[in-house]
Parts: sequence; structure tokens; C-alpha cells
Amino acid sequence: MSGRGSPTLERSSSGGQMAEVKATAQPCDSISVQGVSYTIRERVGPWWNISLCHKKWTRQILKDVSFHIESGQIMGILGNSGSGKTTLLDAISGRLGQKDNFFGEVYVNGRHLKKEQFRDCFSYVPQNDTLLGFLTIQESLTYTALLTLQKCPNDFIKKKVDAVMAELSLSHIADKIIGSRIYVGISGGERRRVSVAAQLLQDPKVMLLDEPTTGLDCLTANQIVSLLAELAHRDRIVIITIHQPRSELFRLFDKIAIMSFGEMVFCGNPMEMITFFSDCGYSCPEQSNPFDFYVDLTSVDTRSKERELETYSRVQVIVSAYKNSEIFSNVLAAIERTKCMKELPPIPLKNKDSPSAFYKLWILLRRTTRNFFRDKIGIIMRLLQNLLFALFVVFFLLRLRNDLLKGAVQDRLGLVYQCVSAPPYTGMLNAVALFPPLRAISDQESKDGLYRKWQMLLAYIVHFLPFSIISMAIFSTFIYWTAGLYPELSRFGVFFAVVLACHIIGELLTLVLLGVVQNPNIVQSGVVLINSVGVIVGTGLVRTIEAMPTPFKILSYLTFQKYSSEVLLASEFHGLNFTCGEANSSSVTSPACAISQGNQLIENMFPGAVSQFTINFLILYAFLPGLVIVAILSFQIREKIIDRQ
Repeated sequence: MSGRGSPTLERSSSGGQMAEVKATAQPCDSISVQGVSYTIRERVGPWWNISLCHKKWTRQILKDVSFHIESGQIMGILGNSGSGKTTLLDAISGRLGQKDNFFGEVYVNGRHLKKEQFRDCFSYVPQNDTLLGFLTIQESLTYTALLTLQKCPNDFIKKKVDAVMAELSLSHIADKIIGSRIYVGISGGERRRVSVAAQLLQDPKVMLLDEPTTGLDCLTANQIVSLLAELAHRDRIVIITIHQPRSELFRLFDKIAIMSFGEMVFCGNPMEMITFFSDCGYSCPEQSNPFDFYVDLTSVDTRSKERELETYSRVQVIVSAYKNSEIFSNVLAAIERTKCMKELPPIPLKNKDSPSAFYKLWILLRRTTRNFFRDKIGIIMRLLQNLLFALFVVFFLLRLRNDLLKGAVQDRLGLVYQCVSAPPYTGMLNAVALFPPLRAISDQESKDGLYRKWQMLLAYIVHFLPFSIISMAIFSTFIYWTAGLYPELSRFGVFFAVVLACHIIGELLTLVLLGVVQNPNIVQSGVVLINSVGVIVGTGLVRTIEAMPTPFKILSYLTFQKYSSEVLLASEFHGLNFTCGEANSSSVTSPACAISQGNQLIENMFPGAVSQFTINFLILYAFLPGLVIVAILSFQIREKIIDRQ
């Protein structure tokens, strides 16, 4: 180390000693991790290789990890990619999915946490910020506070949010839009501070942050770590994983842990780290960043078998030296001392007086609506996208006629099929474009215990219903009266109700798939396929239902297109009379003139559609609550899957 760096190390060491003196003077909050190990089983080969797919091999992610940290301290966990840093945070916070493969003990203030207490004890800030892009910083934090705290006066919520923003130096940009990939907003460092602020609203005593400096420039990364150190020194425990920190941050950490291949190579204060590696024969060169030097030293080089064996052997020697060192003995002694203390502080649970489920739903609805209402282009497209389709159809058909020789039946059938098949697509496009950001934030906030994933789903459904009604009202009004469908107000009402149901069903079906499938592109393809199959099987577009093979006939009863097309055909063709060219013309003998009344067509294509009109209409609308229930179940399944990951 250079002369310039020595005073820094001395200050860090003295700070750590002061913390130890404080710990012996009076009980304080602490986290103890003892002998934590975690393994996973992975398939040897891909799914298409049957012989290898059924074989599994065990990979150890964490191996006998132990450390102890107390309030007022910040610990940085270093290591190369795949060293087990994030998994260690998941183990500490109780977020590991495969519990059967987890061994070891995690203590908070010398006590084991119950399973349901983990999320109420630890605040976890993931590597990727999940924020709604069209909210301001103050709005985002205010809604988080409302979801966290029981119904409180607005003044109390405002003071709480203002205090947190002041603590994280966000007050001067409180009214700035957060932004997204396509909408310019605050900087990456400011987004990171907003994510931390959202956790601070619950007054956590323990904060875990996964790679809080990822994607930030050096200056911003230093500011973030400095801020976290200040938060730790205000009687909190802060544990972060960090990648390639600058040497200037050395003095900020009270403890530094280095991971390699799931093992803890070292854990102690900065001065102890310098001394330990020097005693092992690896002194940090002058003018070198000790973080970079020691992480590289403890990394396993997998470029070749020879290099891998050589570097792995070196790491094992260092691990063995650490396990036999006085530093590690002091860690184990601190863990045992904490467990044996007679007077232990209570478990430091977050301050969370959870509101009722209905109130949370109301807050989520308000937040979702305010966020989407700022997206002007998005609102215009949601309201007018169906109208654009209607314009194309009307200009293509011009005006429907009653002359059989001029396509009276064919044009009407084509229009009915388009009105059954097109609205679900626009509903799908809305859900694929708008819901994934809400799904991402619900994944994070549900892990924090703010609400359940299905509550975000219901809030979105309630939010999009008015847009769907307005959009389909514009579509129905224009296409019905301009194209010249049956000129009766009650039948127009039926037309509007049917296309509205088809549009909402398309969006709900997309939400069902978004609950269990992560990739929106796959969901989009799936909805297109399902809708296309429904149109072919349910509407009789390719073959009438009566002429279909029995399996497809049974399948048609499961499609909403069968009921929507039958209702529209019955509404349009019932009581409709056709002409066939000029009077006294030879064209009256044309085969096209065999059907002169709409009722004849209905009986030929859909026998009983008129008599079953009401039943078909009710079955069509029964799809709506049915899909809502299935969507809720899919998101409950998603919640279990996310919790296991």
C-alpha cells in the first residue's frame, strides 16, 4: 500500500475497534451466520437428450460460510461472478427456494427467526431497480408508504416520505419523473437511491443490497457506498455485494468478506485483511487497488484444466489459513457469545402496520392509473387502435348491401368473423405492452410483504376496464353504423357487448399466461395461436361445426369464439331479407339466390342459434369471471415459483 493509503486503513481499523468496544458495553443488534451450506441439483444434459436429461449432478453453491456483524457496521461481500455472493444474501434473508438443500444456522440477536419473520426483518434491494417510470420520486415513495403503513393522516405520510428523501439526498429532485428505457428520467444513481428509500420507509434495522453499484460510473458508485455507510452508522446493519470497488472505498467498510467458489476466503476489517494476506505471502503491491488484487488472487481460473487446478489449490490454501486464523476464531467466539447472552435485544422487525387488503387494492389502482395516465401516446393508442382497424374494414367493405349477387351474405359473414377475431388481438397487445413492468414490481414488493401478486393483477384489471369500454364503444359505433349493419339500436347494443367481451377476454387470457410464463414474446405467440385455433374451430370459418370431427366439435364448446359468433350472426341475420339482382331478371334463378332470408342462413350454419341466443350470450360473459379466477390462480402459482427461486 502507498503512504497515502495507510492513514485510511488506520482509521478503518480504529472504527472497527470502537464498534467492538460498543458491542461489549451494551447489547446491540447482530446477525450471525454459522456453517451455512447450500447445494442444488442440475440436469446433466438438455431436455431433448433423453439419456442425459434424467441424470442430475449436485453443485455446491455455498460451503460452510460463517460471519458475525453488528449494528453500526457495513460489510462488503466481494468475489468474482459465480462466487456465491447473491446466494449468500438470499440465504441470510430466507429467500432460498430449495430449503431441503440448505444447511447451517442464521441468527438475529442470538435467536432463530421463524419462517414468516424473515421478510419482516430484512430489507432487500435487488440488483435491478423495479420502479414505475411515469411516477415522480415523491409519488413513488408516497404510494410505497401507503402500502406499508396503516391508514395514517396525509401529513404523517408526507413527513415520513420527506424525511427519507432528505436522508438520501433526493429532496431537490422529488418532482422529477423516474423514467424508463424509452422515457428519459432520473439517473442510474438516483434510481438506486429511490430503491433504497423505498426500503427505508419501513424503518429496517438490517439492509441487504445486491450489487448496488452495478451499471454506475465510479463517482456515482462511490456516492452510493458512502451513503450506505452513513445509513449503517445510524444504528443499522448494512450488507452489500459489490463488484470492483475503488480503493477509495476501503475506509468505508467495517467488514470485508471475500467469496470464491461458494467459500468464504476471508472476513474481517480492512486492516486485518491486509495483515492476513501479507502473512500468507501475498502482500498488496504499492499503488494497487487491494480489492482488485485480493479478488483476483482468490479467483479460480477456468481457462484450462491446469490453471483451474493451480488456482483452486491456491484458494484452498488461503481458506485453510483463514479457518485456522485468530480472525476466524474471534468470529466463532462472537457468535457463541451472542447466543449465550442473557439480555438480548428483541428481533429488529421492520415497522410495518399493514393496511387491509381492500385498501391495498385501492392504493395499487391509484398508483397504476396515475402511472399510465402520464403515458399520453399509450392512452391514445389504447383508445384508437380498434378505430384504426375499423377504418380499414369500412373502407374495404364500403357499405353492406342486401343484394345476394353483390356479396350481401359473404360481406356480413366476413365482418362478423373479423369482429370476433380482431378485438382479442388488441387486448393481447395492451396486456403485453403494459403489464410486464407491473408484474416485475409486484414480484419485488410481494417478496417484501407489501401485498400479494394477485392484488396487483386485480388493480390492473379494474384499471383497464374503462379503457376497454371506451375503446370498443368508439370501434362499435363507427363500424356498426358506417358499414350499415342491421339498423336497430338494441342490436347495436348486442354488437357492442359482444366485441367488448372478446376484447376483454383477449386481455385476460394474456394475463393468465403472463402469470406462469416470464417471456412476453412467448405469451404473445401463445395468445395468437389460441385465438387462431378458436376462430377456426369455434366460428365455422373453415368448416361448419356440424361437419367437424367429434374431437374438434367438443373443442369448439370451449372457445369463446363459438358463442360470440353465434350471438352476432343471430343478431345480424335474424329477420333480415335479401334481394337477388334486378326484378324479373334471370339472375333470380342463380344458386346464390337460394337463401332469401337471414333465418335460413342461421339454421344452415348454426342451428338453434336464435333460440339459444340468451344462453350463448350468458356463456360468453361467463368467460370473464372465469378467466379472472384462472388469472388469480396463475399468479398464486407464480408467487410460489418466485419464492422457490
